[in-house]
Amino acid sequence: MQFKDTTATRKIFQLKKRIRAVSGGTSASKTISILIWCIDYAQTVKGELISVVSESYPHLEDGAMRDFMNIMKSQGYWRDANWHSTKHEYTFGTGTVIEFVSVDTYGKAHGPRRDVLFVNEANNLSYNIVDQLITRTRKIVWLDWNPSEEFWFYTEMLPNRTDVDFITLTYLDNEALDTVTVSEIESHRNNKNWWTVYGLGQLGAVEGRIYKDWAIIDEIPHEARLERRGLDFGYSHDSAALVDIYYYNGGYVWDQRLYQLGMFNRQLADFIKNLDLPQTLIKADSAEPKAIDEIRSFGINIQPVEKGADSVKNGISYIQAQRISVTKSSVDLIREYRGYMWKTDRDGRILPIPEDGKDDCLDAGRYGMEKLMAPPVRRKIVGYTGGDPTTGFGRRPVYDDPLLP
Repeated sequence: MQFKDTTATRKIFQLKKRIRAVSGGTSASKTISILIWCIDYAQTVKGELISVVSESYPHLEDGAMRDFMNIMKSQGYWRDANWHSTKHEYTFGTGTVIEFVSVDTYGKAHGPRRDVLFVNEANNLSYNIVDQLITRTRKIVWLDWNPSEEFWFYTEMLPNRTDVDFITLTYLDNEALDTVTVSEIESHRNNKNWWTVYGLGQLGAVEGRIYKDWAIIDEIPHEARLERRGLDFGYSHDSAALVDIYYYNGGYVWDQRLYQLGMFNRQLADFIKNLDLPQTLIKADSAEPKAIDEIRSFGINIQPVEKGADSVKNGISYIQAQRISVTKSSVDLIREYRGYMWKTDRDGRILPIPEDGKDDCLDAGRYGMEKLMAPPVRRKIVGYTGGDPTTGFGRRPVYDDPLLP
C-alpha cells in the first residue's frame, strides 16, 4: 500500500499551535496524516518521546498501531529490530521513540512525561484523563475524532484556550481514496444526520444514535453466564461477525469473537468448534438458509432467527430496553455501536429505519438476543361483568384473551 501526499496531509503539516485538533468525517485521513507527521518528526528530532494514546490496546492495535506499521513498511522505513513488541514502541535512528499506550483510567494518565502526544479518537476519553496527559506533555498535542456529538473539546478546551489550531477534514481532502469508497460515502447524502457527521465532518446531533449508554468493560465478569452466540454472515463486502451474549446481574455482556471478510462456511464452523463451549446455541441470519444448513452439517448447534414485519425495529427496541455492556476488546462492535444511527429524511426528521452501513456485529448481537429472557405476555383487563351495580361487589374482570395466564 502506497501512502500519497493529500490535501489532508498538507493541512496537518500547516498547523503550528501547541494543541492541534483535527475533527473530520469518515475516510478523511485524519489518523494517517497525523501519524505521517509523527514519523517525519521522529526522523528529524533527536532523543524525544512521542506517545500515541487511545482508550484501549485492542483499539490501538486495530487502528493507529496498524496504520503506523503500514505507513512505515510501505515507505521502506520499517526495521524489525527497532520494534519492541512487548512495550509497543518503535525506536528511530535519531533515538526518538514512538510508543502506543492504552489510557482508560485517570491513574494511567500519571505516567512519564513526553514531548509529543497524539490522542486518537479523543472523544472516547474523559476530559480529566486527557487534561492530565496534556499537562505531562512538553511540546505538541494532537487530537482527532469523528464529530458524532458534542464533547469536552467544544465545551472545555476550545472556548478557554488560545493555543489551539482546529481544522475539519472530509473525504474530499483525501485524494488517495478509491472511487468505490467515494461512491459509498456519497450514497448517504440523503441521510442528514449521517451525512453531517461522516460526510461533511461537522458536529452531529446525539438524537440520531440508536443505542446509547452502553458500558465498556475490561473483561467478561467471572459470574457471567454464556447464553447464546449471534452470527451475521459475510463474504466479500461484509464481514462475518460472531458475538457472544452473556447474562450478568440483570443485564447482558456482548463479546466480539469474530469479524473477518472472506470466510467460507467450513472455516466458520472450524472457528466455532475451537471456541470454549462450542455447542452453545447460535442464532444466525435467516436470509442465508443454505449457509445455516451447511454449518449445521459440520456439527454446529445453529438456528435461523425469525424474521417478519418490523423484526429489526422490534429487536432494536428490545435491546434498547436492556442494560448492555461490551468488552473493550470488541473493537469493531464498539465502533459500530458509536456510529449506528437512524435514517433521516432531507429535512432531518428521524425515520424508524437504521442507516445502512457497518452493522455486522450489531446484527449478530441482535440475532443472539432474539427471544432471550423475553418478558412473558400477560392478558389485559378490558372491562368487568356482573356484580352489584352500586358497590361493584362480586364483579368479574373481562380479559382481552381468555387463554393467556
